[in-house]
Amino acid sequence: MTLNDFLAAEVRRVDAALDRLTPPESAHPATIHRAMRYSLFAGGKRIRPILCLQSAATISDEAPAALDAGCALEMIHTYSLIHDDLPALDNDDFRRGKPTNHKVFGEAMAILAGDALFTLAMQTLVRVEGLPDAAKIRLIDELAFASGTVEGMIGGQVTDIEGERQTPTPELLDCIHRAKTGALLRAALRMGCICAGGDAAQMEALSRYGEHVGLAFQIVDDILDVEESSEALGKTAGKDAAQGKITFPAVYGIEESRRMAQEQCVRAHESLAPFGERARRLHEIADLIVQRKS
Repeated sequence: MTLNDFLAAEVRRVDAALDRLTPPESAHPATIHRAMRYSLFAGGKRIRPILCLQSAATISDEAPAALDAGCALEMIHTYSLIHDDLPALDNDDFRRGKPTNHKVFGEAMAILAGDALFTLAMQTLVRVEGLPDAAKIRLIDELAFASGTVEGMIGGQVTDIEGERQTPTPELLDCIHRAKTGALLRAALRMGCICAGGDAAQMEALSRYGEHVGLAFQIVDDILDVEESSEALGKTAGKDAAQGKITFPAVYGIEESRRMAQEQCVRAHESLAPFGERARRLHEIADLIVQRKS
């Protein structure tokens, strides 16, 4: 099966699980469930749940808990996008080629939709089947830490906001993106390892891979914001420069940023050496992250 066919099948698998885990639009109060589902099923690549699933697959042929764990990651990611698009933050009108959540449902409902997806993610992990309670606690800890204020997504967003219009430096850039984007991608690998019962050495190797692909992902994101159109990206292009964001092109320039993304990709490949052929899909995903155009 080609990588594109494989990823399409994995997206369908994740979407079916998300549909099962998320209250239907008809459930009372219906408006909040429509708002949650509007963004959750807006056409994302599902890279985080797929990384979670493939992390588990490098260790075990049987790790069914990784699917719901990956869905919890996607819920957190989607909540962060809903809130990130709000006028108080990035103030964006489009996401994945569609009007952003607050443009459709209003700011109040968008805030609540994000809140609801966060709580649903934690409920999902508590109810994962086939795992001992100790493993569930580890999953919750991983996701909460990666989403939080100390080296996590929210902390990275705070630094990003406070860094606007400041002089861009490598140190500030690293601080922002290892937390804002990298933490949740790294958590996807770690949570997959937990679901598969991986040992300390496997966790270390997968964590390193997650750190490198997370950094590569953000570098490429920053490059695409400069080079691609809004139509190609499915969101407003050029926003980083307009808002004075600290980005890799702003600090290093486009060509050096491309070199850095390739370097992170190489390091991601090296991290997977202990897994041999079992990590084939993770190798392919690392290459895809660097080569993507949207």
